[in-house]
Amino acid sequence: MSGLVRAELRKLFTTRLWWIMLLVMLVLVGVGLGFLIAFAGVEQNGGSALPARDTAEWAEIAWSSGSTGGIFVMILGVVMMTSEYRYQTITGTFLATPRRGLVIVAKVVAGLLVGALFALAVLVFQAVTVIPAVTLSGGGFSLSASRIPQISLGILVTLALYAVFGIGLGALVRNQIAGIVAAVVWAYVIENIFTGIPALHSVGKWLPGGAAQALMSIDVDTGLGRPEWLPAWAGAAVLVGYGVLFAAVATATTVRRDIT
Repeated sequence: MSGLVRAELRKLFTTRLWWIMLLVMLVLVGVGLGFLIAFAGVEQNGGSALPARDTAEWAEIAWSSGSTGGIFVMILGVVMMTSEYRYQTITGTFLATPRRGLVIVAKVVAGLLVGALFALAVLVFQAVTVIPAVTLSGGGFSLSASRIPQISLGILVTLALYAVFGIGLGALVRNQIAGIVAAVVWAYVIENIFTGIPALHSVGKWLPGGAAQALMSIDVDTGLGRPEWLPAWAGAAVLVGYGVLFAAVATATTVRRDIT
């Protein structure tokens, strides 16, 4: 099994896609942090839309912005699966390993590792951005007050499992462009609608994005009202459940369907 996982990682890391996606993800997270830094403590309609940079509340919000990288590992997961069909390497893969279920397990494990790697990169980037922003503003950065360990764990789990979601989606649709478009629509349209509108939170809290927010326990009033997320432990359970579901979908669709 370890050999299969190494083979899947080699397939990805011998391409330029992974580091391009990593750079784009860090740029996107950096842009988001830039807005949070610029508008921290700025008064709007007589009150501050965001806490000041020297507060633990601002550090909590800024640190949680790393979860936006989930879409990039999800796209990588889609590519890890669909590129086999796009370039017809799936035939050689299954000839080398006739037990298709083992191939999917190897892809899932490789996806988890890639997602964790991207999460670690995000956390390092946030550390060199958020900590100086707080300290240079005269505040004291506190891991416990800002709940950094819990949020970091949430980002790690979210990005790792989003890679599995992408693998399952890729196995289901097989077409690379369709899979990437579906991932983007899901992450930026569907989940944003159900997690951003308070009236839809009863549904959104059960989606992967809502479960990720619950795991990190992000409770921010965006002006539309405070969200009602699941408890942190329930958010973790829902995310893991989605991961198992998508892994099962990837296995079932790959094992039973013709590869041509």
